[in-house]
Amino acid sequence: MNSVSVRQTRREDIPALIALQKYIYPTIPAWSERKLHDQLEAFPQGQIVAENEEGLLGCASSITVVWDDWEEAHSWKEITSSGSFENHNPLGRTLYGVEVFVDPDSQGKGVGHLLYEARRNLCRSMNLKRVIACGRLPGYHRHADNMTAEFYAQKVVWGDFTDPVLSFQIREGFSYCGVMENYIPEDTESCGYASLIVWLNPDYRSDLPVNLLEKKIS
Repeated sequence: MNSVSVRQTRREDIPALIALQKYIYPTIPAWSERKLHDQLEAFPQGQIVAENEEGLLGCASSITVVWDDWEEAHSWKEITSSGSFENHNPLGRTLYGVEVFVDPDSQGKGVGHLLYEARRNLCRSMNLKRVIACGRLPGYHRHADNMTAEFYAQKVVWGDFTDPVLSFQIREGFSYCGVMENYIPEDTESCGYASLIVWLNPDYRSDLPVNLLEKKIS
């Protein structure tokens, strides 16, 4: 595969992002052009794509939030304002990972790692305390008749099961914190559940303000 790079999402990426999302998640409604424009307007620094010479390979979308407002159970639609990112709080100390997806033909080639590293770098550069996300549990549907989602996730953490998403997130240095019920109800593979994960910024300075990076949209 050609050399992969990451950069901030641009408006001209929107059609390709929608097509890629539909290809990866055929059973989950894709973002609309309007929602993607809203996301770029709300927090352009948090929207990242991976690409090579052939085109876009993946995407990572984020907002910043005051975690105290969201630490109890919530759904994807609630915290993201149904994908419009109206709940983005520029003074929040938590970078909340809304979405990551990678072209299946490029999986296992380091694209996901580059997107996660870009998020960590953004967290550091903004002086945010942590990255928090609720990840899908796409392997859970195979075990749902025999165990709870919580126990399934624990067995992934223990190394008894391999989950395509949670196992990767653990390798990326995230800590597992529990499960969210009805996070994305239409996600049938995960039976609506998601794993709550966190990465703590080792360079965080509580005595310094959030570094509001200059917006760049092109």
